[in-house]
Amino acid sequence: MSKNPWTTLSREDIYENPWIKLEEHQVTNPSGKNGIYGKVHFKNIAIGIIALDEKNNTWLVGQHRYVLNEWSWEIPEGGGPQGKTPLESAQRELLEETGLKAKHWKELLKTHLSNSVSDEVGYVFLAQGLTHSAPQREDTEADMKLWKLPFAEALQLVMDNKITDSLSVMGILKAARMLAL
Repeated sequence: MSKNPWTTLSREDIYENPWIKLEEHQVTNPSGKNGIYGKVHFKNIAIGIIALDEKNNTWLVGQHRYVLNEWSWEIPEGGGPQGKTPLESAQRELLEETGLKAKHWKELLKTHLSNSVSDEVGYVFLAQGLTHSAPQREDTEADMKLWKLPFAEALQLVMDNKITDSLSVMGILKAARMLAL
């Protein structure tokens, strides 16, 4: 809650693409010594959705994550562009990945995903009162699989380290706490 003890001496853009920008900062750290700090700036916000039907079933999406070179089961999630509210982005992502629309939305959490090197912020929403339509996936989601399962099983997947995606873990644990599961 105190004044920022860091001083930025200069900033240089190292790399940029449509999703991220990598910056190098020359700084004076809290001890008064000069140093460097790398920052990954995300151009979108991270969005995740826990969709629950009236029987407490939920939906996971599975896909191969390029950077990890692993298959990953996750809650429906994606990026929210600047100029859109987190809720608008969550509604779009849920429809895009699962074909689901929800009547009732509740923000479960706001999080900073890796605040030692990144300014990425994420939101997870609870979506209920579901109706079904066809998914509207992006090209990068062509191999995506959809899995409907009881929410309690999704929670057990988190507890067994079978779901490791950070937004999914946080969202499922928070929803479980709210639902007293």
